[in-house]
Amino acid sequence: MRTSVTFKSNHLTLAGMLYLPDDYDGSPRAAVVVGHPAGGVKEQTAGRYAEELSHKGFVALAYDAAYQGESGGEPRGLEDPFQRAEDVRAAVSFLSTRSEVDPQRIGALGICASGAYVPYAAQTDRRIRAVATVSAVDPGAELLAEPAVRDHLLDQAAVFRTLEAREGSAYATNLLPSTQAEADALPAGSMFGQSYGYYRTPIGQHPRSSGWGVARFDLVAQFEPYRNNGWLAPRPLLMIVGSEADTRVFSEDGVARAGDTAELFDITGATHFDLYHRDEYVSQAVDQLADFYGAHLK
Repeated sequence: MRTSVTFKSNHLTLAGMLYLPDDYDGSPRAAVVVGHPAGGVKEQTAGRYAEELSHKGFVALAYDAAYQGESGGEPRGLEDPFQRAEDVRAAVSFLSTRSEVDPQRIGALGICASGAYVPYAAQTDRRIRAVATVSAVDPGAELLAEPAVRDHLLDQAAVFRTLEAREGSAYATNLLPSTQAEADALPAGSMFGQSYGYYRTPIGQHPRSSGWGVARFDLVAQFEPYRNNGWLAPRPLLMIVGSEADTRVFSEDGVARAGDTAELFDITGATHFDLYHRDEYVSQAVDQLADFYGAHLK
């Protein structure tokens, strides 16, 4: 069973979908906040994982981040990592007020870029008792690791800021390939190349997830999501990743920085986007997540 809900994050109204277990009997349950990828919406892979977790007995909340989907905020499509982390905290606050949820048994799951936002939020929000990610990506490290690329994007950010001040509207950046040819021109196995097959086709396409967004590269450049992952302990961290994902390095880094309470779980043969939608891989990830939250949200 699912219900449309709203809640506040920094005075902005966020739109969410609350999933209840099939056997829900009115008693408070363990719950999981599920964050969507950059540029995504709750109706895509985040909703898939929330619904699957509800079938495993958990209350689950998928929601649109501020500035995105059905949630409020201007400019539309803004990807602000610090606001995204605040959205995670706000979602936890919302669940803590619900009669369906035991506030002492709340976990969080981040997919792709939310695999950076969720651990970052949980480092200081002790209400999040168990932290997990799927196909995690550190957006700053992904986009700005090369000095020449960083310099170019920061120069671009400065130009955009000035133009926005003069013209009164934000400049959007195309974050995804627009054609199959553009996707094919990217390195084989690249996350960005694979994105076309999910976001630009009926597999994952959604009208509120256009692939265009306002990327504040000057904000992303200073976002270091895993630097303080050691603060998560003694709470557990599980980072699930496809063995063939070019983004696997981010999960390796997140686990290494968290220490002994963290685990890296490989799903053999899966790429980054396989874990978004392919049944044979999503089912493995969900089983692992259900065991993890079941053990740590007792």
